[in-house]
Amino acid sequence: MTAGPPAGRQPHVPPPQVPPPEPPFEDPAPSKTGGFRFPSALTILAIVTVAVWTLAFVIPSGAYDRNADGAPVEGTYHRVDNGQSFVDRLNDLFLSPVNGLYGIQDAKSGRVGPSMAGELYGSAGVFLFVLAIGAFITVVFATGALDRGIGLLAHRLRERGALLIAGVMTVFSVLGTVEGFAEETLGFYGLIVPLMLALGYDRLVATGTIIVGAGIGVLCSTVNPFATGVASSAAGISLGDGIVLRFVMWAVLTAVSILYVVRYGRRVQRDPSKSLTGFLPGDLEHREAEVRPADGGTEASDGAEPPELTRTHKAVLTLLALVFAFMIFSVVPWSSALTGKADATPYGWELGWSFPQLAALFLVAAVLVGVAARLGEAGLSATVIQGAADFISPALVIVLARGVTVIMNNSQITDTVLHSIEGVVKGAPSALFAVIVFVVNLPLAFLIPSTSGHATLAMPILAPLADFAGVSRAVVVTAWQAASGWMNLWVPTTAVTIGGVALAKVGYNKYLRFVAPLLGILFVLICAFVAVGAAFT
Repeated sequence: MTAGPPAGRQPHVPPPQVPPPEPPFEDPAPSKTGGFRFPSALTILAIVTVAVWTLAFVIPSGAYDRNADGAPVEGTYHRVDNGQSFVDRLNDLFLSPVNGLYGIQDAKSGRVGPSMAGELYGSAGVFLFVLAIGAFITVVFATGALDRGIGLLAHRLRERGALLIAGVMTVFSVLGTVEGFAEETLGFYGLIVPLMLALGYDRLVATGTIIVGAGIGVLCSTVNPFATGVASSAAGISLGDGIVLRFVMWAVLTAVSILYVVRYGRRVQRDPSKSLTGFLPGDLEHREAEVRPADGGTEASDGAEPPELTRTHKAVLTLLALVFAFMIFSVVPWSSALTGKADATPYGWELGWSFPQLAALFLVAAVLVGVAARLGEAGLSATVIQGAADFISPALVIVLARGVTVIMNNSQITDTVLHSIEGVVKGAPSALFAVIVFVVNLPLAFLIPSTSGHATLAMPILAPLADFAGVSRAVVVTAWQAASGWMNLWVPTTAVTIGGVALAKVGYNKYLRFVAPLLGILFVLICAFVAVGAAFT
């Protein structure tokens, strides 16, 4: 869910509710301190801030005429004099994080500053929303309900390998698409790896089940606040815009990924020599480590029956499902989704909520979960504070990225950048434009591994380009997050991927060999989905 990690955040991940792992599944040794280390998202954005500020001295200022909706009018670009002195520019650099949080855009001049009068330009709403959902998710994890639920599902399906793979991948994918579940998967290797080995699979099956399962959910985020939410806000559209396309895309890509992992797993199950990674000492013994009770049944000996869900756990999981279901209901533009008309009159029962209301929703939900789990006043307060603290890093990434757009806005070079690539978009088929957006964002996703920072930085440029191409901005958001999610399935700069293969004791090169064909399939499917979405929206 993803500064630094793929989902753009670094949540507090409690240990899973499972017995301690055996030595083959111990945490990897700490990485060596020497050598090159890829900088964090905060460092990258600080460098980008200074670089953009410097380039603003040489990039000419310009502007488009705007229509009633504030979108640039094609063919109206013209040069302007921004009237900024060196001191003004230096002040913009100095105040960029402040303006990124609560900068106000002056209605007449268009300048952004903390003491202006006009509309909020900064990302204060998104900033508070990230902290609120961080508090909620941390409270949910503190109850142990989610860990126990997933552990119980895995144990119940332990004798049906294909169903186990499909069940775990589906759960992870659902969590990924609604709340960016990614880094939390690192706590489940000690449970999933032994189960897969006991069923005759290899460690790559377990690795693919976890990384690909959650990764596909994030790639096809429907309402994931750390990807779709931040990108939609930066693009100036509702979180629910484009949700139908994203849902269909999620369903298809999840099914394809499950079939891919199951197919490889069955090949290894039939012939262990087909394993791409081989087996460590003791791995093959797991499949023989079964005890047969007196009734003739079988029970895997790799772990006792995990505790059943308590009433409290059931209540927490029910609240979790209801909160995200209500969030989806509250943000979807139902009249447009059901009629297919973008300008349809909203129904009377539509809520049309945005980040302020959603922030309040998750704060209230965190309290309700804490009360249901009987955490107590002190425990609930401490957990909420801890959750907000754990999520301060991605929140700051959003602020810094927004600060970069403030510098571009005040120096009036944003429209100049748009104009420089207007010719590429002009006359291009809408389907081709959507594919270009996806491809262009692939290298950006590598350079900026934080989804939140990537979205906040790129959307102010990409969204207006959609207006020139006659494509819905929602399609641009979908293409962008697909690029970010596709890259984060394999790049070594993400904690989910590199940490996951280390925990599973799988070589990174072996994982790349395993996932490469799937990446090719996903690439083609993503291009097809965004092209069709652009052509019919």
